[in-house]
Amino acid sequence: MTSAKETADAAPRVRRRRGAHPLARFLFRRILTAVLLAWGITLVTFVLTNLVPGDPVTANLGQRALGDPAIVAQWRAEHGLDKPLWEQYALHLGGLVQGDFGVSQQSHRPVAEDLAQFVPATLELAGAAIAVSLVLGVAFGVVAALRRDRLPDHVLRVLSLIGISVPTFWLALVAFYVFFYRLQITPGSGRVDPAIGEAPAVTGLQTVDALIAGRWDVFVSAVGHLITPALVLALYTIGLLTRFTRSAVLEVLGQDYVRAARAKGLPGRVILFRYVLRSALVPVITVAGLAFGSLLSGTVLVEAIFAWPGIGQYAYKSATTLDLPAVMGVGLVVGVVYLVINLIVDVLYGVIDPRVRLQ
Repeated sequence: MTSAKETADAAPRVRRRRGAHPLARFLFRRILTAVLLAWGITLVTFVLTNLVPGDPVTANLGQRALGDPAIVAQWRAEHGLDKPLWEQYALHLGGLVQGDFGVSQQSHRPVAEDLAQFVPATLELAGAAIAVSLVLGVAFGVVAALRRDRLPDHVLRVLSLIGISVPTFWLALVAFYVFFYRLQITPGSGRVDPAIGEAPAVTGLQTVDALIAGRWDVFVSAVGHLITPALVLALYTIGLLTRFTRSAVLEVLGQDYVRAARAKGLPGRVILFRYVLRSALVPVITVAGLAFGSLLSGTVLVEAIFAWPGIGQYAYKSATTLDLPAVMGVGLVVGVVYLVINLIVDVLYGVIDPRVRLQ
């Protein structure tokens, strides 16, 4: 017979086996939720796009062509606008499943090809901006928290307030005028110097493609063109992350386990990196994820000022010409990017804080 002690010892083992891999279950739930949300994004994007006032026939053919009903009917039939909305959505959803975003009415190319051309440029710009923001914003926030109510804290708080308050489009105009036109210390518009040419496209990211091709001249030119618009975009996020990091670190510094670690005589560096930052990073990661999504979808004016051929310029031209397939494609890409970022943030939650994945 099995003794009471063996039965008691076996119960925890069974519970541990049933509760194995909590992070995998956590990730599975998040992926399933992301798929459902992606379907919702397609529906909302389609409905809102078709509710926009204006006639795409007029925007694309002009007033003169509207006088010929045959031309109008042919154009509507070619673009599927003669069908009921539910049928248009069914065709649109079926095409998305197969990777077909439709054909752009302005470029007359598949929307997927246009997005593959313009999205990497914006990803490179937004990625550089969020990388700079994370490094400087977290560092400034930690310094401000450790030097609370001292001169560095006051200076960093004022600078972060300025970064949050200054309009990005105004800062872009000033930066372009001062550093390029007046001082001539930064390159002009575009992604690379036209005299050098671009590297063979592999990823669409000029800096990465230049390294793959071994074109150091293209890499230096791409980094030079990337610095100013990336810093302009990063200024707001740096100010935001500085304030959030400062608040989060100050909150953690007041916890009992931090006081206990200090009482034990642990070095300040160990307390900061092992205890304080790990707990304080959870809200900072949330803000960083939302900031990256906003950077990706809010680069229209900065891309226009620096002539950056990204998705912002493509979205603006598509909206002004009522290019419905392109507008829906841009909306879907931006929505999916938000979902991917949120998924990454959720996974980082589970990695940093085990309580999240256990719940």
